[in-house]
Amino acid sequence: MDEKQTPASSAPTLAVLDENGDYRQPRGIGFGGDRNVLSDGSQVSTKKGEEEDGEVLPVGEELENLEKQPTEVSLHHPSSFPDGGPTAWLSVLGGFAALFCSFGWINCIGVFQGYYQANQLKEYSPSTVSWISSLETFCMFFFGPVVGKYYDAYGSRFILLLGTFLHVFGLMMASISSKYWHFIICQGIVSATGASFIFYPALGDVSTWFFKRRAFALGIMASGSSMGGVVLPIMIQRLIPRVGFGWTMRITAFLILGMMVIANLTVRSRLQPKGWTPFRLKDFLKHFKEPGFSMSVLAAFLFFFGMFLPFNYIVVAAKKHGMSTSLANYLVSIMNGISIFGRILPGWLGDKLGRYNMMILTASVSGILVLALWLPTSGNLPNILFVCFYGFTTGAFVSLAPACLAQISDIREIGVRNGSLFAVVSIGALTGVPIGGALVDKYNGRFLGLQIFCGVSLLAGSVAWCLARGLVGGWKVTTRV
Repeated sequence: MDEKQTPASSAPTLAVLDENGDYRQPRGIGFGGDRNVLSDGSQVSTKKGEEEDGEVLPVGEELENLEKQPTEVSLHHPSSFPDGGPTAWLSVLGGFAALFCSFGWINCIGVFQGYYQANQLKEYSPSTVSWISSLETFCMFFFGPVVGKYYDAYGSRFILLLGTFLHVFGLMMASISSKYWHFIICQGIVSATGASFIFYPALGDVSTWFFKRRAFALGIMASGSSMGGVVLPIMIQRLIPRVGFGWTMRITAFLILGMMVIANLTVRSRLQPKGWTPFRLKDFLKHFKEPGFSMSVLAAFLFFFGMFLPFNYIVVAAKKHGMSTSLANYLVSIMNGISIFGRILPGWLGDKLGRYNMMILTASVSGILVLALWLPTSGNLPNILFVCFYGFTTGAFVSLAPACLAQISDIREIGVRNGSLFAVVSIGALTGVPIGGALVDKYNGRFLGLQIFCGVSLLAGSVAWCLARGLVGGWKVTTRV
């Protein structure tokens, strides 16, 4: 597809809300000289009748005629995003199915922590068993730069197909596993790598269709991960007593295969692939020269360092405090069910009030909930209240973090930049949960150390989001960034 280039198409788009609630591009970013881009895409200068670059700029009637002439705008310019339409919303539907199978699967890993400790891997410590789920989270996010590079070059089609195969194959092999290293390879690496190949293309494709409503669209798509986190744990816990662990994993794999058929048929990008370029490390590192990008990545890393600890240990902790097994097994599903609203509502508000602003708010409340509610609690009702509130606030991360990143990125590099973000985040996800498990061992099975570590990590992430917001949109509190 041939594209008409304008000065605005060659630079990243930093979007800030104006007083009317519409996004504007700050002066000096993506524009040449004093030229402005009108809503219909035409360009004019504020210096009437003056000479610029050897050309005399039009005045009076000539300026009016020029304003009326349609000018083609690059596909990458904010004004060219459709922000809706059948193909765009079908891509959101496909993204919903993709995140059900990828992030939704990661959201239910807490079920396996308790099950493996009580059955196949009962001779191992909680910290050792937690490496399975940590590897799942790590592998899903770590391959982001590679997947993003291929996505930017060739699009999502082959990546989605390969991801579907690896995810389903890994779960099938996990169904016949019996030893620790079996689960590490099949569930921790192969299946999770497939989930990674599913997650990033869906995230990138949906982002190409929306600009003003991007966080809202990503929130709807990301709610698929919450739905997966509700359906899959309940299904697994109900099926294991009836058909055994092996057939439970196979049935889950078939469900994921069916959902991925929907995703492969509907997820589309609005942009043509730009073709392969040499794989160079500097192509990834150059983005970290931008202070706003680097601080956003650090904020996401700190947040992820503690975010998954309640997902992994809430069931075990609740049982230790006297909650019945039948009720405790539903806590992860309750947390993920509430996070459906956490995916959508903060995203919708973020489009109106500023995405960085909402990210700061939800990250701060998440840390406060851990320290003020989960840490001192021991009864059933406080535990249930905690998982409800925590599911809502942490659910916002999946929709808001990519929206924040897209807000300061050239859409043509969205795959690589998303990949770079989540590759760094994966290190926090890999190490955070085992550190929490080691703290449980150190405190002789008590969760005090884990809870303090979790809460402090989340609050540190919220501070970093504040700094990122200042670097991106300035330090004025009332600015909607």
